[in-house]
Amino acid sequence: MNVEKYSAKPYTRYFMIENLKNSLKRFWKGEGGYHEVITVAIPLVLSTGAWSVQHFVDRMFLTWYSSEAIAAAMPAGILNFAIMSFFIGTASYVSTFVAQYYGSGRYERIGPALWQGIYIALIGGLIVLCLIPFAGAIFSLVGHDAAVQGNEVIYFQYLCLGGVPVIASLSLSGFFSGRGKTWPVMWVNTFATAVNLFLDYILIFGRWGFPEMGIKGAAIATVLAGCFSFAAYIFLIMTPKNNRVYHSLRGWHPEKELFARLIRFGVPSGVQFFLDMAGFTGFVLIMGRLGTISLAATNIAFNINTLAFMPMVGVGIAVSVLVGQYLGKDRPDLAQRSAYSGFTVTFIYMATVAVLYVITPELFVDPFAAGAEPVSFAEINRLTIILLRFVAVYSIFDTLNIIFASAIKGAGDTRFVMNAIIVISACVLVIPTYILIIVLDYGLMTGWTIASAYVIALGFVFYIRFLGGKWKAMRVIEEPVPVILPDLPECPAVEIER
Repeated sequence: MNVEKYSAKPYTRYFMIENLKNSLKRFWKGEGGYHEVITVAIPLVLSTGAWSVQHFVDRMFLTWYSSEAIAAAMPAGILNFAIMSFFIGTASYVSTFVAQYYGSGRYERIGPALWQGIYIALIGGLIVLCLIPFAGAIFSLVGHDAAVQGNEVIYFQYLCLGGVPVIASLSLSGFFSGRGKTWPVMWVNTFATAVNLFLDYILIFGRWGFPEMGIKGAAIATVLAGCFSFAAYIFLIMTPKNNRVYHSLRGWHPEKELFARLIRFGVPSGVQFFLDMAGFTGFVLIMGRLGTISLAATNIAFNINTLAFMPMVGVGIAVSVLVGQYLGKDRPDLAQRSAYSGFTVTFIYMATVAVLYVITPELFVDPFAAGAEPVSFAEINRLTIILLRFVAVYSIFDTLNIIFASAIKGAGDTRFVMNAIIVISACVLVIPTYILIIVLDYGLMTGWTIASAYVIALGFVFYIRFLGGKWKAMRVIEEPVPVILPDLPECPAVEIER
């Protein structure tokens, strides 16, 4: 009998257990592990969650107010956001510059990067303002019912007034999120949400001496909340300490080369965001041609999805930040680990929510029904519960889309993301929806099947791109200027006496 063979078994088992413990500890507490991703993501999840609650309650109030108001809010709101999304996607890409500058230790370049984002916000806000006179013509082309169309025009026009503060706020938030200091972003968004909901209630329904404004009041509340966010970020960022370390005030000068690089990497991100939003905007507008009930059910289903979807976006932002920071440190291995940690966390969360969509859909739909007229809402309720099953399926695959698109964008691979959105949006979402719904007159379920296929296709395309690894060699920031030390005089020869 081989004594050594049998006596070695306990030691082998011991080392296997220790290796497993060390691996789990590394994946949890190590750099790029679950703990780091969750630490950065929690304030962003709460922040995007606050934004979701804001829109959820806003739509809920409008549902209580009238069916025409809720039917109009989604198309007009999403069209306004789709137009601004180009500038939002471009300006908010500042966070990637901040992350890579911060990771490389070049703090003085963070302030100038922020200011280039503010300049983009000014340009974008002025362009959005120019669309106000054309609102009537835009929504007359859509062909919704006359009562819905009137509300759409009002809502869109007032939302356009808030372009500059909304775009600039999302750019300025990159000062905190890009450095991984995400709690201030959460607090600003939380207080802005509170401002919005308070103003929503008193302006929509006319409480405490204010006139009843309906959908116009909802839009005014949204604009004022955006102004609050912008003012809060200015107050927090433009301090003497931040100016000394990050040049938050001293970096106000336009920098042609830095602005050009933000345009180079940010515009594809903006185009991707715009096309993604425009694709769904077109989808919602086409669904509206099926009637007010189908449009209202679609709007409510999307709003319920947003409530669960936006926290995933928070994790995606955290992954993008950590990828940018680790690439700034020339550690693509840790950047990759951050992405996989973020995906695992997001998948577990979204799978849980998807199960709830199927098992207890009333949990999500009942708040909309609470203040609505029971008879008119009955059919909307029935359709919404069916649509939530579509949401449950595509939301699980949306985790691939959000996390791996965020990861490669954090490296600077924005042009691929843009091209993927162009091709897949046209071929899988827009063209099939138009042919099957408008030309062949198929119904609501066909449209939602197409939307689900679109999200699933995007998820797999971005995951395959991530696996390719090209993003690991990408950077958005310039190479640091090498410091050349002056030549020192040669050491004179000294003869040592013996």
